[in-house]
Amino acid sequence: MVLTKMVYEHEIPEGSKLYFSETAKLKREIEHKASTILQDEGFDEIVTPLFSYHQHQSIEDAREVIRVNDTQNHQMTLRADSTIDVVRILEKRLGRNTDHKKWFYIQPVVRYPSTETYQIGSEIIGENKLRGLLGVATKIFESLECQPLLQLSNINIPKILVKEFGFDLDLFKRIEVQALRAKGLDWMDDLVYLNKADQITDELLEKVPASIKVELLKLKELAETISYENVVVAPLYYAKMRYYDELFFRFIHENKVLSRGGKYLNDGASSVGFALYTDELIEIIHMKRRG
Repeated sequence: MVLTKMVYEHEIPEGSKLYFSETAKLKREIEHKASTILQDEGFDEIVTPLFSYHQHQSIEDAREVIRVNDTQNHQMTLRADSTIDVVRILEKRLGRNTDHKKWFYIQPVVRYPSTETYQIGSEIIGENKLRGLLGVATKIFESLECQPLLQLSNINIPKILVKEFGFDLDLFKRIEVQALRAKGLDWMDDLVYLNKADQITDELLEKVPASIKVELLKLKELAETISYENVVVAPLYYAKMRYYDELFFRFIHENKVLSRGGKYLNDGASSVGFALYTDELIEIIHMKRRG
């Protein structure tokens, strides 16, 4: 006999979201505060289609996208990431109608099989400095009376170590410290245990290869030019997104990632962007207010 699980009328798919009462109110509060700050900073709003032809270009694991077909049997996916579609639509479809470069969006993304994630995101098209956008993110957290840990990284560092020293990229994805130290590079211990910008000293910069030195200096400059107290640096961290290519940041609270952002290339031009994860913010703020 084959037993199947009964789906009751009140059930919702695992991973999908339901908001009501206090959480629905808090969701709108977060979105309102964030959108007000973004608009004050000169960002215009955009809402992109739920369906996309290009999501596979931005998702590290293509198995996470939910695939469907259009009326011509062309393959589409549900929106699993907003950044690439926002940039593509602005450059390829709206480019003749606007030259505005600062945009924000408030919309969900979905991953296989049924995971919904609500995001508040922003992009500055053609910008190669991360400092200004990072300042906007910190303003939003301040408005929510939340000061998570800010982690700064440079994706170029693990990429260089893979290309020039033969490391396996998976070691950085999984943060396997002992395996990273096993090659016997005398400066690798310094990078493994480096977590503050003031540890990027002249002595360290003289020890590391020239290609790594350049990227460490970028990381140090960013850390020293932002106004935020709760900051660490993680030079060996690798983001599991295809488009981030250099400076990168995460806001973290008790092992929950509240925001990600960084610098990326699109059609050869640099841009910067970030996303705030609404559901994680709701949970943290709701618990804080309940005492």
